[in-house]
Amino acid sequence: MSEPLSDIHTTAGKLADLTRRIDEATHAGSARAVEKQHAKGKLTARERVGLLLDEGSFVELDEFARHRSTNFGIEKNRPYGDGVVTGYGTVDGRPVCVYSQDFTIFGGSLGEVYGEKIVKVMDFALKTGCPVIGINDGGGARIQEGVVALGLFAEIFRRNVHASGVIPQISLIVGPCAGGAVYSPAITDFTVMVDQTSHMFITGPDVIKTVTGEDVGFEELGGARTHNTTSGVAHHMAGDEKDAIEYVKSLLSYLPSNNLSEAPAFPEEADLATTDEDRELDTLIPDSANQPYDMHTAIEHVLDDGEFLETQALFAPNIITGFGRVEGHPVGIVANQPMQFAGCLDINASEKAARFVRTCDAFNVPVITFVDVPGFLPGVDQEYGGIIRRGAKLIYAYAEATVPLITVITRKAFGGAYDVMGSKHLGADLNVAWPTAQIAVMGAQGAVNILHRRTIAAAEDPDATRAELMTDYEDALLNPYVAAERGYVDAVIMPSDTRAHIVKGLRQLRTKRESLPPKKHGNIPL
Repeated sequence: MSEPLSDIHTTAGKLADLTRRIDEATHAGSARAVEKQHAKGKLTARERVGLLLDEGSFVELDEFARHRSTNFGIEKNRPYGDGVVTGYGTVDGRPVCVYSQDFTIFGGSLGEVYGEKIVKVMDFALKTGCPVIGINDGGGARIQEGVVALGLFAEIFRRNVHASGVIPQISLIVGPCAGGAVYSPAITDFTVMVDQTSHMFITGPDVIKTVTGEDVGFEELGGARTHNTTSGVAHHMAGDEKDAIEYVKSLLSYLPSNNLSEAPAFPEEADLATTDEDRELDTLIPDSANQPYDMHTAIEHVLDDGEFLETQALFAPNIITGFGRVEGHPVGIVANQPMQFAGCLDINASEKAARFVRTCDAFNVPVITFVDVPGFLPGVDQEYGGIIRRGAKLIYAYAEATVPLITVITRKAFGGAYDVMGSKHLGADLNVAWPTAQIAVMGAQGAVNILHRRTIAAAEDPDATRAELMTDYEDALLNPYVAAERGYVDAVIMPSDTRAHIVKGLRQLRTKRESLPPKKHGNIPL
């Protein structure tokens, strides 16, 4: 630290000394380190906080905190802040807490004081009931500080767990995040990464090469595209840091500050008269049950202004999840996507949807489910991979949810997948079906081949007999009316009336009150 330039024994000197210290804390990273950060197309920790928070709202905590380590000569370099900027402010006028790792100081590595600062701001977020956003750009544990760094990682993880379902937690990965550091983002509600900039992995390419002999680069191993398309760790892949921060702001606009409050709403009474845009849904479903269509069309037709913020858009694309608004109130959307794997549920889709439903339920956001599902994806890999256990997570998520649940069956709802996708039997409040809905144990061809195997084998023209029997099966069972007779769907509606039904249903369900049997916690099949 440079020598004081003023006489600190006078009031003016003390004020000048404070000004100098603030400036030193604000510019703790060397000019060369900042230049290198910018050369990589990356922002500094403070620049990121400035973009995230409303102008002038940031209040910094512990800016003068410094490490206490004396190992390996590190005591000769004790910058203010210790490599992480922490504090609170507002996003669109709503309080949030934030921490932003500073790669220009010790490579953003976590030491004792650094970890204590994060723990402190997380505790503050829990006390005040506001979201916490972690901006990650660091090299993991600070080796010079030894086990205390590991201990502080675990302190952070514990707080992530305690805050889970209480306050929204969002992780923004804008650089390296390796080793133990990855587990904090993994526990948070949403993780946003930047293409060609973010990297997350437990063990890096060099260690993998040494231990297994596999050659893999940083991007392939833990880049934003890998975690958005393959692992499902991330929820959005941004083009740059500004895009990532805007996505975080959008996410926050759909979430409440905590589990005891409601998400921000902009109430505007909808006109329930059927419009030409509504009538477009009447022609959405093709005549052939094997022809796909884009479920985004149905989703956007019921949301205010067609605005839909999708989550995990690149992962398990056979199911769609995301947020929108109906009459200004936030809703969560879960929908099968016939354009991908015919909308089948597989391991990844089941876990993606289950996590999303539970997130919505934790934060009082109603869930609207659009169903067109022919079943679970068959295959040895799926069975060996644990589709039974992992598919059960989606059952668990819907069955434990106490928020308003509305389900719209647009076409296929076959077998166990019908049950799993927000069925009346799992506790959905309102279930409606389009006239194009096919609610049955299975499709016509599979059913006929089982029920009439001997008849078809003995027929002079097996193909003609099979076709005739399939038509009989379709007429008898492949419709929404058998389910409607039993109250499994509350109404069969014109597709063009879907928006109005959802609006009316959500109005009625706004006062829904439901509780589960008392328990310590459930035992979800993890």
